[in-house]
Amino acid sequence: MMGEVAATTGLALDGLRAMFGDRFSDRHAVREHHGRAETFFPAMLPDAVIYPHSTEEVAAAVRHCAAHQIPIIPYGVGTSLEGHFLALHGGVCIDLSQMNHLLRVSEEDLDCTVEPGVTRKQLNEELRHTGLFFPIDPGADATIGGMAATRASGTNAVRYGTMRQNVLGLTVVLPDGRIIHTGGRARKSSAGYDLTGLFVGSEGTLGIITEVTVRLYGQPEAISSGVCEFETLRGAVDTVIQTIQLGIPVARIELVDELQIRAVNQYSGTKLAERPTLFLEFHGTPAGVAEQSTQFGEIAAAQGGDGFRWTTNTEERTALWEARHKALYADMALRPGGTAISTDVCVPISRLCECITQTRAAVDASGLIGPIVGHVGDGNFHVVLVFDPESADEVAKVKALSEQIVELALAHGGTCTGEHGIGMGKKGYLIEEHGEAVDVMRAIKRAIDPAGIMNPGKVFDA
Repeated sequence: MMGEVAATTGLALDGLRAMFGDRFSDRHAVREHHGRAETFFPAMLPDAVIYPHSTEEVAAAVRHCAAHQIPIIPYGVGTSLEGHFLALHGGVCIDLSQMNHLLRVSEEDLDCTVEPGVTRKQLNEELRHTGLFFPIDPGADATIGGMAATRASGTNAVRYGTMRQNVLGLTVVLPDGRIIHTGGRARKSSAGYDLTGLFVGSEGTLGIITEVTVRLYGQPEAISSGVCEFETLRGAVDTVIQTIQLGIPVARIELVDELQIRAVNQYSGTKLAERPTLFLEFHGTPAGVAEQSTQFGEIAAAQGGDGFRWTTNTEERTALWEARHKALYADMALRPGGTAISTDVCVPISRLCECITQTRAAVDASGLIGPIVGHVGDGNFHVVLVFDPESADEVAKVKALSEQIVELALAHGGTCTGEHGIGMGKKGYLIEEHGEAVDVMRAIKRAIDPAGIMNPGKVFDA
């Protein structure tokens, strides 16, 4: 039986080799690059990797794989964090990175259409001359297709929302090779089921996204960034809650705990006090951002905030957010030779302080290194667990602590993942969080992908 499977796979790969020529690879180094991720899971390599250049090529490859019952794994640039692109059952990795063109921009309608391999930095660079920008910033320079597939979020979500709110339409290749178009460019519609919402966040299990139409926004006339230290975590969180309740249109608001500040200072050369700290950003007119910054400063002072400093200077703002975005590397530097895994939970803002406090206690009790950083404007926070991957004892502790952090979030009315997705790592928590609704998700999966070839083993088991 194993020989028959291997022979079928070999025939299928020979067909793809003929179709894609030098854009087909079964070299070990290429397969390993596409089969190793920052997770607890070992490397899981695909049998081959192909690099399509069009929706039609993707559809042809999918039809070929479907005819031979070969698993398909979509791939962007590999920045996902829950094992989304690991080839659990082998198969063909469809690397979309060479489909990287900006197809259309409408300055009047504030939208554009891109191929899935366009990265967020590339998109904003190409939009620079239009006065528009795309605000979703997950930190890594992820592809727009991958961000749509995982329903990505990031530092700007408190003002601009997540990929769910910013994707207007998609072109998708279904598991049988059919091509469909979902949504549209109209800003609202009551026509039929929301298939765009279905595919955004489906993690490559329902189809392959080959075009994405997204909302754009005007580049702010002025941007103000600031930093404020607090005596207590409660003071920082209460400041966030009051800021949002008063309708101050903060664009970014990030909470960084004492250990994370220490790591940032050591890595980026900053000289911040090692206390609970908020990093902020406001967008608007010069007068508007000055007013917003002043209002925030008054709220923060009443909650024990100390020395709130803000600036509109581009270099100073860039340095501040560069230090924030390098937090993962700063954390890994706390343990030279170690690796790091970022957890991802989200709770109602009113429960944020209790959840983070209990999480901090759990991390300290474990003996592991675990700075905390969060997009607190929407209740999302991460613990960056730094450990020795060669130590079975430490790996076991990290797994147990990750489970404890999720259980704490669920107990506070939260979710097991705010923005990283389920992938392979959180399938059990999806059931705990949604119960029988997961059966409905399985039914949708079976209806669209009855053979189970599209990114199998992710989100839930068949």
